[in-house]
Amino acid sequence: MPGETTPAPAETRPAAPETAQSPGDRGRTVPQPHPQSSPESFGFQVHHRIDGGLGRTGTITTPHGTIQTPAFIPVATKATVKAVRPEEMSELGAQAVLANAYHLNLQPGTDVLDAAGGLGAFMNWPGPTFTDSGGFQVMSLGVGFKKTISMDSSRVADDTAVAPEHERRAFVDDDGVTFRSHIDGTEHRFTPEISMKLQHEIGADIIFAFDELTTLFNTRAYQEESLERTRLWAERCLAAHAELTQQRSHRPYQALFGVLQGAQYEDLRRKAAQDLGAMEVAGHSFDGFGIGGALEKENLGVIVGWVSQELPENKPRHLLGISEPEDFFTAIENGADTFDCVQPSRVARNGRVYTPDGYFNIPQAKFKKDFSPIQDGCGCYTCQHYSKAYLHHLFKAKEMLYSTLCTIHNEYYTVTLVDQIRESIQDGRFYEFRDQALTRYQGRRG
Repeated sequence: MPGETTPAPAETRPAAPETAQSPGDRGRTVPQPHPQSSPESFGFQVHHRIDGGLGRTGTITTPHGTIQTPAFIPVATKATVKAVRPEEMSELGAQAVLANAYHLNLQPGTDVLDAAGGLGAFMNWPGPTFTDSGGFQVMSLGVGFKKTISMDSSRVADDTAVAPEHERRAFVDDDGVTFRSHIDGTEHRFTPEISMKLQHEIGADIIFAFDELTTLFNTRAYQEESLERTRLWAERCLAAHAELTQQRSHRPYQALFGVLQGAQYEDLRRKAAQDLGAMEVAGHSFDGFGIGGALEKENLGVIVGWVSQELPENKPRHLLGISEPEDFFTAIENGADTFDCVQPSRVARNGRVYTPDGYFNIPQAKFKKDFSPIQDGCGCYTCQHYSKAYLHHLFKAKEMLYSTLCTIHNEYYTVTLVDQIRESIQDGRFYEFRDQALTRYQGRRG
């Protein structure tokens, strides 16, 4: 199918680190250096550029395979894309997955993943992996707001704002964050050093520096204070990462991305990009960058453009948490190389499915006797084998299979769309493809 790609062959992770003994060890097991334990095992190469734009295609190289960019990275928060086997994610074309350090620290514990040989080995995913540092969860625990892209800035600025019917469960200070678990209420502490330790134990190929995520309700003064706190945390993350990389040379190298904040202020966003782009601690700099933080959807392209203009050209940029097809085109045009979001799987579980002609909701009564697939001509497993009528029945009957089948379709649609965007850049027809795809997609929704 046009735009469909197959993940590059990747090394299978061992269940445990290779070991050896020497006479001086007196029987003690000694981990041996991994052949890909150096920073040279990670890289990024730019191939094509969008005429008049900041977007490009490229290749990210990791110890566990390559990622052809731009690429959508499905979210496997707790070491699983909800309702879908890792093998199915590979079959539908996903090149990498992203898990979350906050959640994996609470369950099952990062020591379990470390003992398993890392995230990929634990979940039987042989390709590249990412981990989110947990900064978003800290913000959400603190204020109760679940979204960053669609935050509303029309409210009066208030640094103590908490979402209705929520209590603050995370407290930020200059050293780190103290929070209570959403599972059992136990108290935990994240600092830059702890975040780096946990992410090293999880073992993802690409990890993110610990940052403070603000909301659009915060005052300008607090945004400035928070940005400086995140900058100082970034320096501490680089130092801890360098030390852990040396200590854990029996594991593959993990690339560290700095995270850019600054809300919707141009000067703060550019400052964050300049500061982290030039940052070096003990000879170590960031391998790439994450674009995070609070912003309104209509400002997405402008803000991504600001930081892309300031960041080093030879390092990848990951946009954290975007959700809709319109966002993909906007982000890519303005310089994002990879991005992630839970949206395809989340809305699938609630009844919504995507097609090139817009989205619709399977639970609608009109689909009860509709024996056509979700999308004619779609190459996904679901559309090849099942009808809307069957999916409608599964949803109404509250059968778990519904979530599996519709998530497969939505993830396939999203991965394939971004693959097609990448092909359009390679062929020099990005703007033509964008206009055609969005006109068709926005023509019908229901």
